[in-house]
Amino acid sequence: MERMLRGLPASPGIIAGPVHLLRWEVPDVPARTVTEAEVPHELTRFRDAVSRAQDRLRHVRDRAAHHAGAEESMIFEVQISMLDDRALNSEVEGFILERRAAEHAFDLVMLEWRRRFGRAQAPMLRERVGDLMDLHIRVLGILLSLPDTDPVDLPKGSNAVLVTHDLTPSLTVQLDREAIAALATDEGTSTSHVAILARSLGLPAVVGLRDATSRLKGTDRVVLDGTTGVLIVNPTDEEIAQARLRAEQAALLEESLRSQANVPAQLRGGERIYLRANVDLPEESDLAARSGADGVGLMRTEFVVLGRTAMPDEDEQYRAYRRVVDAFAGKPVVIRTFDIGGDKLPVGGFPSEANPFLGWRAIRMCLDQPDLFLVQLRALLRAAAHGDVRILLPLVVSVDEVRRTRALIAEAARTLNERGAVFRDRVQVGVMIETPAAAVAADTFVNDADFFSIGTNDLVQYTLAVDRGNVNLAARFTPLHPAVLRLIRQTVDAGRRRGLEVAVCGEMGSHPLTAFVLVGLGIRHLSVAPRAVPLMKRMLRSVSAESARDAAEAALNSSTAAEAERIVRRLLQAAAFDLSPVELGLLASDSGDILGYAV
Repeated sequence: MERMLRGLPASPGIIAGPVHLLRWEVPDVPARTVTEAEVPHELTRFRDAVSRAQDRLRHVRDRAAHHAGAEESMIFEVQISMLDDRALNSEVEGFILERRAAEHAFDLVMLEWRRRFGRAQAPMLRERVGDLMDLHIRVLGILLSLPDTDPVDLPKGSNAVLVTHDLTPSLTVQLDREAIAALATDEGTSTSHVAILARSLGLPAVVGLRDATSRLKGTDRVVLDGTTGVLIVNPTDEEIAQARLRAEQAALLEESLRSQANVPAQLRGGERIYLRANVDLPEESDLAARSGADGVGLMRTEFVVLGRTAMPDEDEQYRAYRRVVDAFAGKPVVIRTFDIGGDKLPVGGFPSEANPFLGWRAIRMCLDQPDLFLVQLRALLRAAAHGDVRILLPLVVSVDEVRRTRALIAEAARTLNERGAVFRDRVQVGVMIETPAAAVAADTFVNDADFFSIGTNDLVQYTLAVDRGNVNLAARFTPLHPAVLRLIRQTVDAGRRRGLEVAVCGEMGSHPLTAFVLVGLGIRHLSVAPRAVPLMKRMLRSVSAESARDAAEAALNSSTAAEAERIVRRLLQAAAFDLSPVELGLLASDSGDILGYAV
């Protein structure tokens, strides 16, 4: 087997550890029949398997409640109940009475139920398909005596590299960070939500490995390098020593940068750049605050609802938002309203679609579901009483969407006022610029929006027509494409004419090459992963506004993204001349990126 697997760098860090292989997929089932005399035994086998699966799910539920919270653990409560369904059990036992082996009978019924639920008119039934597949895998695994690969089996301190096809919400809530040290997936790209989640959790990750789950064995050990996207299988002693040396060097660098966390991000020459943090989970707010961030530039609220059996109520949302606000006392906290849909589907209440990224999602869904949206808006207004909360609207393409949202904010305020609740209704409302339509028409929003925040992940995706979650298209996801840069400049110009703040909250802000260009395009507010704040401060303090403008102009005048990258890399290395050879040596990656992040 090839010893070096190459994927996409998703979250920096180097880990050497054992592989924990999780093949979470329905196994092949032989169409086996039994004799009449064996039928009672098969019935017993099936009932025992269901009982064992339920015991296992209760264990998983309790572990998930400990690691992720009681609400998140309810995913497994639903699955336990589904295994008690009389109709399901009756159908399986009916097939067994027709002399089919227990696993064959269960497989037939689950395939039919998944097909039936998938075609159901009621969204709630369609969303049960994922739970059915989990049960399909789990019960068959018991009936076929397959190895139990549940991630909760790992003892603390395992330092394992979890290798799986993709990371689903039900797997995510089971992650024990005291046992799992790194992630490797067949699917995903550096801007997919698996990658974003890994960076938020501080777990080194390589994604887009395509077939790692079929190449690796559970007995393998690997060195995973989340900076270069390389996985070395069964490394030699020398390779392990090299990996440890690089990890120690990276830790020294991180410690050095952390000591400068409270130094302002100031360009050479004195101009201030505001570096805020992206926050996926409320629990990250303390880490983000310690990173030296000037506030929160993007709090993604969909992680409050993903994998849930029901939408969280107003009080629960308020507590989650307030936790972040309290961590950043007095500093701006930009909270994005639900960006649900696309690849982010909660358990309850949303239909599947043929083209989900172009479908009923984000602000479109929220405005069509005012009862759901008002709960979130009331929670946001209550949290705003404790700090500088700003509301950001995703996937806006028309000013009508901003006006309708403002009307709902006014309605939420009226309700809170009638209740006598403590809240603040004078909050800034911003538009997320993440489609070519919004960028081109940015000047139409300036009278209704208080600020712009450019979501570069989706802006690149929609501008270049490249699915950012498709590993086959990863090389075509090029943020320095001239079309993308022109749209960003157009947005900056529209905001500047009206005096609006224009920020960037996508991954472009977390990478030195692209951040250098963004500063040159006039961006003065960047929101980045918390761990990237010190690194970006160091880089920004080493360059001047003039050199950034030269780089932006050169990139804008380039014919291709590749040409722009070559030029910007050269200009950045020349501009950042005060970085010491040690810093450059520590920060340089095999791919040549000056800070070890791939663009």
